Amino acid sequence: MGAVSAKRTLSRVVYGSRYDRVPRGQRVYVRPGERIAREIQWRLRIRRTPVMRFQDYRERTLLEETEEFITCQLCGETRQQPMFQPAGDKRAWSYRVVRCPACGFLYRNPNIRPDRLGDRYATGHSGFPTGRYAANRQRRYRLTMDAFGPALSSGQGRRLLDFGCGTGLFLRLAERRGFDAVGVDLSPGSVAAANERLTGARAYLGSPQDVPRVAAGGFDVITLWSVLAHLPRPIDDLGRLRALLAPGGVLLVLTVNAASLRLKAYGSGWNGFTRNQLMFYSAETMPALLRRTGFAGVAFTPFYGDTVEASTTRLPERLSRRLRRTVEIGDGGNMLRALAFADDEAVDRWGANLQVHRLA
Repeated sequence: MGAVSAKRTLSRVVYGSRYDRVPRGQRVYVRPGERIAREIQWRLRIRRTPVMRFQDYRERTLLEETEEFITCQLCGETRQQPMFQPAGDKRAWSYRVVRCPACGFLYRNPNIRPDRLGDRYATGHSGFPTGRYAANRQRRYRLTMDAFGPALSSGQGRRLLDFGCGTGLFLRLAERRGFDAVGVDLSPGSVAAANERLTGARAYLGSPQDVPRVAAGGFDVITLWSVLAHLPRPIDDLGRLRALLAPGGVLLVLTVNAASLRLKAYGSGWNGFTRNQLMFYSAETMPALLRRTGFAGVAFTPFYGDTVEASTTRLPERLSRRLRRTVEIGDGGNMLRALAFADDEAVDRWGANLQVHRLA
């Protein structure tokens, strides 16, 4: 019996079949006692995992031609605490994830060299997603935007930049909501596919500084949909994006949540560890990044799961309440949804119904 089958069998023995209607990704949030058990498991993992000097870690770790060793991008700590080694099917890819023992930030080390990052996106991704995949992605965009209220509910001609726009799935939604929207991406095929299907919005190839219309700044909204985890120099990138925001502007981020209960439960098998992910943020570590790059505040909203929020998964009321309560008092969900405010004007204008964490 394989490891996955053994885990499923054990789960059925312990919990029975009464949680089969719950999406697999949300089961850790509804089964009695699991949150506390996983938190204890996580603390024990941290306590038992050795912390290494940077030089010792380098000497014991293989370095590929496209990689480099880095220190913590948030606080500069050099010590390394090796935590995970995710791998794809049949080990088509693998990498190491370390934890900063000073601030708790999780990141890939060795990391991808910034000058080689474009190689990973220059080819492929040229097909335009359709059908169920496209519908699910746009549902996630809508749910995330709606979670932050008026800041994203209506464009009314406000300028929007989608950083890492891919094939334009979000840009289509943004133009429908009335935003004056543009996007940038490193994949020529994706940009071409996006522009074939967009009407008012437009996608450009390259970084923001490569496109005069984008480099001029003055954006009311910048969006990063599953992009932040792919940036090897987040301080530099977010600093540049902050400079592109107009007074009163906001930055919307959706990324995997490094404090996820699923990560604590499944370790290297967590679904947030995908092939090209580089950095893994939580509500505890992201404020440090935003503070260092000039933002005035940040608000987070819980992520209960797309199908749960869209009510396409019919959970018994008691399980629905338990799931939401566990997410709210615990990790915030498997995805991290954040709205960063450029300045006090942005906080005053868009933060009224949100719990805003002020950044000194």
